[in-house]
Amino acid sequence: MSRTDFNTLLDAGVHFGHLKRKWNPKMAPYIFMEKNGIHIIDLHKTVVKLDEAAAALKQIAKSGRRVLFVATKKQAKEIVAEKVAPVGMPYVTERWAGGMLTNFPTIRKAVKKMATIDKMLNDGTYDNFSKREKLQIERQRAKLEKNLGSISDLTRLPAALFVVDVQKEANAVKEAKRLNIPVFAMVDTCCDPTDIDYVIPANDDATKSIATVLDVVCGAIAEGTEERKLEKEKEAQESEAAAPAKQSKPRIKKAVKAAVDAEEAVVAEVVAATEEKAE
Repeated sequence: MSRTDFNTLLDAGVHFGHLKRKWNPKMAPYIFMEKNGIHIIDLHKTVVKLDEAAAALKQIAKSGRRVLFVATKKQAKEIVAEKVAPVGMPYVTERWAGGMLTNFPTIRKAVKKMATIDKMLNDGTYDNFSKREKLQIERQRAKLEKNLGSISDLTRLPAALFVVDVQKEANAVKEAKRLNIPVFAMVDTCCDPTDIDYVIPANDDATKSIATVLDVVCGAIAEGTEERKLEKEKEAQESEAAAPAKQSKPRIKKAVKAAVDAEEAVVAEVVAATEEKAE
């Protein structure tokens, strides 16, 4: 069953590509036609590719792993934060810090620094600093929050990357490829799809187009997360049901042993009595 409706994509303007003179020939398989000097994306292919990507992302979420969303362009920043935060996935919308994936331990140190500052604010240590030191700490905290706040709970490398505009986020794509992390991306007609594992041919400039694609993607992730939760609950119930059964087994063994011992005692008494008579 298709998750994506052709007409929904059409209404959102997902089919509008870039000017013909700016196109990348490698996107030719996804282009339907040219109209008024603009390439039109084949939405039938977009539907298929978006469904494929959504199915794969659902499985990642179901396995309990994380997908890192990257979108630092003006049109996409707010939409990504708004759509991705509710499904509990990390995202980067300010600036891609070089080495965010390839030098992940250093990024984790910066995140831990942010946590340390928060701890100082809560336990009263912060009050012992001078006014100037407090100001420096506040500025550092604000900078860390702006750049790394949305990935503060990312304790290990993500299982996948979702990118809006692969040209603008070229560094993020390069780092992911170096670490063999699969890349999902909205790819416009001016972009090179070579390094993208799951290409979603779509208009990556219009806010409505970005929002429509993210609705499908985040919906799939939410489904995967919910299914994982239900499976965990089912496992917990099954283990609870199995626990009393395990406990009762030794009791049964004890009861049987007691009955056998009693029978043996009776037999011993009868044998003893018979022997006495014989004597």
